[in-house]
Amino acid sequence: MASLISCFLLILYSTYNIVASSESRCRRYKSIISFGDSIADTGNYLRLSDAKNLPPVAFLPYGESFFHPPSGRASDGRLIIDFIAEFLGLPYVPPYFRSQNVSFNQGINFAVYGATALDRAFLLKQGIKSIFTNISLSVQVNTFKKVLPNLCASPTHDCRVMLGDSLILMGEIGGNDYNYPFFEGRSINEIKKLVPLVIKVISSAIVDLIDLGGKTFLVPGNFPIGCSTAYLTLFQTAKVEHDPFTGCIPWLNEFAIHHNEQLKTELKRLQNRYPHVNIIYADYYNSLYRFFQEPAKYGFKNRPLGACCGVGGQYNFTIGKECGDKRVSYCQKPSEYVNWDGYHLTEAAYRKMAQGLLNGSYAIPAFDWSCLD
Repeated sequence: MASLISCFLLILYSTYNIVASSESRCRRYKSIISFGDSIADTGNYLRLSDAKNLPPVAFLPYGESFFHPPSGRASDGRLIIDFIAEFLGLPYVPPYFRSQNVSFNQGINFAVYGATALDRAFLLKQGIKSIFTNISLSVQVNTFKKVLPNLCASPTHDCRVMLGDSLILMGEIGGNDYNYPFFEGRSINEIKKLVPLVIKVISSAIVDLIDLGGKTFLVPGNFPIGCSTAYLTLFQTAKVEHDPFTGCIPWLNEFAIHHNEQLKTELKRLQNRYPHVNIIYADYYNSLYRFFQEPAKYGFKNRPLGACCGVGGQYNFTIGKECGDKRVSYCQKPSEYVNWDGYHLTEAAYRKMAQGLLNGSYAIPAFDWSCLD
């Protein structure tokens, strides 16, 4: 009898866990909260800029495929965060900084063009001097913590519930921590030392938001930077090996993979520590790399390594003469290009990446939309 009771309790407990797990994995998200850099910035950097010295994203052809006039997004149109919002039936997530009306209903975006995971002061101590914003990941998260009580001031708003009902987009962040030193001519061995520090900062930010009530995190990895127009141009004169199939630079892609493997290991550790939370790795690397492997399959031109908006050189890109400058032209069909301005991607590329995350194999574990049927 005792063994039968034990068996029954075990089955009951297992059933409960399965149900609880299912409930925690599928959610009807009511909001998107975003942190990161230009890959998710919907206008913060533009709002923070001096009106007399506006950044390139303030000018056409940025936004020409969708928003016209430019919205501050570093693309010809929508970003991954915008396609996620569309899929969820939510508003496009507005930038937080210098905003008059902030609410969970609209979503909140703290991502800033050029932002780093590591604090600017730390990077400056390492001799990395080209950082052009001090809105690092910790600054973004701390800003959110300060504004959170105001968002939940009403008796009908419970902060933990509201945060639990939100999809938290944690990045992409960390790419600029490597971009700055790479473009300053630092060695790969120097830059590799930053990887565990970057991962630690991302992990700490996730833990802070879990403590506040966050339950679903989408955490992107790094891109295949060896296929980036800017990097291909930077190393154009050096005697570096290129993949004969894609034209990308393998050792740069291997660095991005190194970062991503470290990030996945840490996310797995966090998932084990917080089983009630859903931490999803967004595989930006492979979601994007397939476009360089089989461009025609996804509607892109052959060898899509050049920038749509740019001028000069093998890759239609020259540092110092960049998109947004009146002297720089842009292609007539951005939808056939992967790279937009040398640093960022086209709306077409972001759209297909978002589709691969939401309904494909590039979200690990995959999103569970069963409760939306």
